[in-house]
Amino acid sequence: MLIKKDYSSNNFKTIYLAGGCFWGVEEYFKRILGVEYTEVGYANGISEETNYRLLNETKHSEAVKIIYDTNIINLKNILEKFFKIVDPTSINKQGNDVGIQYRTGIYYEKEEDKKIILEYINEVQKKYSKKIVVEVEKIKNFTKAEEYHQEYLRKNPLGYCHINLEEFEVEKPVVNEKNYSRPNNKEIKKALTEEQYLVTQEDMTEKPFRNIYNDNFNKGIYVDIVTGEPLFLSSDKFDSGCGWPSFSKPIDEEVIKYKKDNKLKVERTEVRSRVGNSHLGHVFNDGPREKGGLRYCINSASLKFIPIENMKEEGYEDYIKYL
Repeated sequence: MLIKKDYSSNNFKTIYLAGGCFWGVEEYFKRILGVEYTEVGYANGISEETNYRLLNETKHSEAVKIIYDTNIINLKNILEKFFKIVDPTSINKQGNDVGIQYRTGIYYEKEEDKKIILEYINEVQKKYSKKIVVEVEKIKNFTKAEEYHQEYLRKNPLGYCHINLEEFEVEKPVVNEKNYSRPNNKEIKKALTEEQYLVTQEDMTEKPFRNIYNDNFNKGIYVDIVTGEPLFLSSDKFDSGCGWPSFSKPIDEEVIKYKKDNKLKVERTEVRSRVGNSHLGHVFNDGPREKGGLRYCINSASLKFIPIENMKEEGYEDYIKYL
């Protein structure tokens, strides 16, 4: 089963930004609350297709495709953040990178966005003595970059970046796996109820509707019952009617592991916790479109719920602001 978010809802919009080497631009925007998807590629060249070796010939810019949730962030907010990481008066150069592929650009899909972009640039121009030379065009072509370029700085954290990412706050919740550890099997068995052990360690599924968190919609955080690693926020929980707790997304993409499951002779996608490797449940493509279309169907027995009033005391204070 292919797990892919659905961005067809009207609350999701797309913009393409070129700001020098796309490694740093992508990592910067991945950290911004409201940015739902990023993909690096090559935009608005003289040909429909290109690759990294042909950029000088095809005149594409290194750009980042950004899909954002307008319920959380708008285009002007995106532009404000973009102008913090580029020199908009520099032609074909950002940081140590020089060449036409490193030019700055804002590429839009809808004409209504062009007006917002131009108005914003006219306002920002007052702060500069030199002319702003950011290219503003409708997106004409966009070729996804080679796979090794995607999320490059996440895979290679010591890689070069013309943006000093340490200067900027990470707006999204990030869970550090080093703060959690998996007990040995004897300790796990002692700490859990029989049902919790069977679900988390032997991949059992609890009964629908007759479980502790299906009807719980109080504010708080859901953590792995085995390790305490944060998994889901109550703000992402919804009533799917399936009989188990349902969430539109994990608290941090990295806390969930995915595995093909053919036990029922129908391919499903199992979800497991990162540190504890606990069986949590499955994820499906039938969630609310306005939340990205995913439904994480999770066993209550795999979770421990910590209400917001207890989060500070139990060591989860940093996540309160996301509720």
